[in-house]
Amino acid sequence: MTNKRTGIVMSSTGSNYTILDKSSGKIVEAGMRGKLRLKGVRSTNPVAVGDMVDYVTEDSGESAITAIHQRTNYIIRRASNLSKESHIIAANIDQAALVVTLVAPETKTEFIDRFLVTCEAYRIPATIVLNKCDILHDAPEYIEEFKHIYEPAGYPVIVVSATGGDNIEAFSGLLKDKTTLLSGNSGVGKSSLIKRIEPDADVRTADISKSHLKGRHTTTFARMYPLHEGGYIIDTPGIKGFGLIDIESDELWHFFPEMMRYAPGCQFYNCTHVHEPGCAVRQAVDDGEISESRYTSYLKILEEDEKYRK
Repeated sequence: MTNKRTGIVMSSTGSNYTILDKSSGKIVEAGMRGKLRLKGVRSTNPVAVGDMVDYVTEDSGESAITAIHQRTNYIIRRASNLSKESHIIAANIDQAALVVTLVAPETKTEFIDRFLVTCEAYRIPATIVLNKCDILHDAPEYIEEFKHIYEPAGYPVIVVSATGGDNIEAFSGLLKDKTTLLSGNSGVGKSSLIKRIEPDADVRTADISKSHLKGRHTTTFARMYPLHEGGYIIDTPGIKGFGLIDIESDELWHFFPEMMRYAPGCQFYNCTHVHEPGCAVRQAVDDGEISESRYTSYLKILEEDEKYRK
């Protein structure tokens, strides 16, 4: 005999899933019914961490996901090396926290901006968590310069140190009673931050490769952790690149909030903010009202992603 139950997907390892049963609070290991793979979803992972699902347990004791509930939202990126495929990073999230570092390793601003564009496109509030501030105690101007790029654009920046404990209370407060996607490049300290606020969490950490000053992958698959003060955090694998999907060239600027503020002043209603005369956005860049770094990212994304939009 089978019995249908409901739970939330806590982790995904290929075709195997860990589910937190909604009623009993028990953890269940489950596979997925084959038919769920054939619904025309252009995704490498039709079931994502954070999904609410129905599942059944057979007489044999094996469990299988039979249905996915409608999502309130999700965040997605282009799958690695598959320009027409997407990868759902997480579903049903309240906010995203992007962990970045200025050194050891350096997070590129274009990566940050691609991530933020995707958050805007899927209406997910985003906060930037600037980790390893202890390394920059003697150079606070670098932190201020970074904040000057993103705070005027509308993104809060929390400056922390996972190793030193600096400002961890602010980071913990951000997460309280919310489901938060924690993302970033490898080596920026996502797992270390989780261990800071949840010492018993089963996460792995690794040192930085000294030869390349890059992070070593410690998280292989996305995983959700309950927080003792309320809420959940979704730890994701270190992401090297962030390819956009389903965002057209002529709407890209809509997902740069600071450009949206100035665009109504453009001479042409269909201004691309690249070459047109009377462009209020480019004037704002010249006047220092819009960060040149952010505008440069906009141009690079337009140019580099054009091949994926054909």
